[in-house]
Amino acid sequence: MVQPLLPLVVEPEELVRNLDAENLLIVDLCRPETYAQTHVPGAVHVEYAQIVAARPPAMGMLPGEAQLSEVFSGIGLTPESHVVAYDDEGSGRASRLLWTLDVIGHSHYSLLNGGLHAWLNDRHPVSSEAVRRPRSQYTVKFHDTAVADKNYIVSHLRDPNVVFVDTRTPAEYRGETRRADRVGHIPGAINFDWVNAIDQTRSLRLKPAQELKQVLSQIGVTPEKEVIA
Repeated sequence: MVQPLLPLVVEPEELVRNLDAENLLIVDLCRPETYAQTHVPGAVHVEYAQIVAARPPAMGMLPGEAQLSEVFSGIGLTPESHVVAYDDEGSGRASRLLWTLDVIGHSHYSLLNGGLHAWLNDRHPVSSEAVRRPRSQYTVKFHDTAVADKNYIVSHLRDPNVVFVDTRTPAEYRGETRRADRVGHIPGAINFDWVNAIDQTRSLRLKPAQELKQVLSQIGVTPEKEVIA
């Protein structure tokens, strides 16, 4: 297996040293107006709506293979590309893109730790020039290993080797805030608000790995378990 260009979570100072690396593809998932004003040099922009699909009452589903093939071909993605994704909202959108890459079997990718906030606060170079990379012919094929559908979830609700983690706010988890047709949570799911993984004092970087491992282990998220988030 070819060694990845960068680690799964890459710090801004490591990325800046590799901006000219061959096969590097930096993807910006900030709002269009933010990208137009400032972004990591060389980054292409992708609208978040392009990588999710709404099928009411379910939202945030995977788009079809044809749509993702068009999106990824449009930004010049190739099988050799190492993707670095970032946003300015705590890395939720960037992480969604990386999960999508996992679903399609594209294994070389990284999350820019802290996203645009960390990049700007660390005073690394920026650009306001829109980037258009040569179009590729990237064909998307879904893999099942990173996706849990309704039937899979229902059949594993009482499986002691599977832990469900609800990463919404406590109010959504308890059904006090309605953002869907039905409120509440999957039976047996544990609540871990995703913002608790973010260090607000370090430019929205992830909290240290050891700290996260300790907190997650206390709620039953341990290495031997299958985790469905």
